[in-house]
Amino acid sequence: MVNIYKTNLEKRELEQIKEPIKGCWINIVEPTDEEIKEIARKVDVEEQLLRYPLDIAEKAHIDFEDDAVLIIVDSPVTEIRNGEKMYTTLPLGMVLIRDDIFITISPTKINAVEGILNTNKAHRIETDKKSRFVFQILFDIAQDYIRYLTYINNDLEEFEEHMQKSMRNKELLKILKFEKSMIYFNASIKGNQVVLEKLRRGSSIKLYEEDEEILEDTIIENKQAIEMIQTYSEILNGIVDIFGTMVSNNLNIVMKILTSLTVIISLPTMVASFLGMNIDFPFPTGVGSFHIVMLVSIIITIIAAVWLKRKDML
Repeated sequence: MVNIYKTNLEKRELEQIKEPIKGCWINIVEPTDEEIKEIARKVDVEEQLLRYPLDIAEKAHIDFEDDAVLIIVDSPVTEIRNGEKMYTTLPLGMVLIRDDIFITISPTKINAVEGILNTNKAHRIETDKKSRFVFQILFDIAQDYIRYLTYINNDLEEFEEHMQKSMRNKELLKILKFEKSMIYFNASIKGNQVVLEKLRRGSSIKLYEEDEEILEDTIIENKQAIEMIQTYSEILNGIVDIFGTMVSNNLNIVMKILTSLTVIISLPTMVASFLGMNIDFPFPTGVGSFHIVMLVSIIITIIAAVWLKRKDML
């Protein structure tokens, strides 16, 4: 999908246009091979430059090719895998072609870009001010990381409450899901931080004085996200340790109860075994004697059960 926008300075709003012109913004999402070739031809840029961000394994970096600059960063997204919600990251490419055209390209919809199109943020976007546009998108991505980390923290709190009631393998898989999300986020945010530091030096794209504040705010937000990841990672590691301890403790409790029940059950069995030996009874046999033996077995069993209960073995 390819959409082209241009800011109408009089109305202070984005207007969709049909063909690329100077000062426009081309937003490309999940493009087909034909769409990439067509856009590359119209804006006179190498096709490969537009294909790099579509590789989900592409890492955050800045690349230069002729008179174009490619900035790739990772943005948080939500995926549904096997009916389960999964937080991960996907690359977003921003291409500045000469001083004419700005392109965003991604393998799926990115929250920071969609937020500009679907909310009242569009009025603050000027497509001809490409450097500022880049910094505004990067700022929104940094805020998205903080927002997603808050989601993860809320999910962790719900998981802690559920973990107290259930200790199935399903919970172990949820822990694995959280760990994978934190690993993806940690690697992506640190990669984005490297890109931000390069942009601050001003050697990649033009850094105007009025844009420095946005860039500094973005760097601060990104660093805050890094600190939050470290904090939540420590919390997650603590949950993993507690989970392992709880599993081991529950196993010990089960074994303790089973051992106590074995002892209790073995007492009447032991009495019956003694009386079943081929020897003379010390008392007359008969129905009354049978009742006496049963009563003795029950009394011994009750005494053993009470004693084990007092010793917290049941």
